[in-house]
Amino acid sequence: MIEIRNTLVSLDLIERYFCCDLEACKGACCIEGDAGAPVTEEECAEIEKALPAIEADLLPGARQAIHDDGVAYTDEEGDLVTTIIHGANCAFSCYDADGKCICALEKACREGRSGFLKPQSCHLYPVRLKEYDGFTAVNFHRWKICKPAEVLGRKLGLRAYKFLREPLVARFGQEWYDELCLVAEEYLKQYPTKD
Repeated sequence: MIEIRNTLVSLDLIERYFCCDLEACKGACCIEGDAGAPVTEEECAEIEKALPAIEADLLPGARQAIHDDGVAYTDEEGDLVTTIIHGANCAFSCYDADGKCICALEKACREGRSGFLKPQSCHLYPVRLKEYDGFTAVNFHRWKICKPAEVLGRKLGLRAYKFLREPLVARFGQEWYDELCLVAEEYLKQYPTKD
């Protein structure tokens, strides 16, 4: 772990290569798993505001699931997570013309129909944050469905922290990210990882 301000950053974020490969994984992270994506109460309010903009993009059954269960629920571990459909898809997922599962919230935002991009936990993935008293742990989550992302990242020479520049800046600020880059460059000079 590397300390940057009030965060402890996993070395995996610096050492690992990563670049989402939707052509290979087809958006499996929005389908696989045993619960929805972690969300905050504030994000739930933003999702509720975005519902009219995404309603037409939602999968069959999603509107009913959201009506019945709301935009989020508390999972078995006590975390607030997005509603899912039939134990699989996130209720806010949809499919593009090529059969890739994508985020209806992000689609609407990028098309100018909504101002909310998506939950921070989705934007940051494969980073997972854990809040502690006085600091935040910035961890890199490895999941077999993301193997194509690691392969593509290695092929492109793109480290995870560089791939995740936009969401890391959104969460921690540009100065924090610039400091992470400096630390990462020095670390990789001292401890080069095998390509």
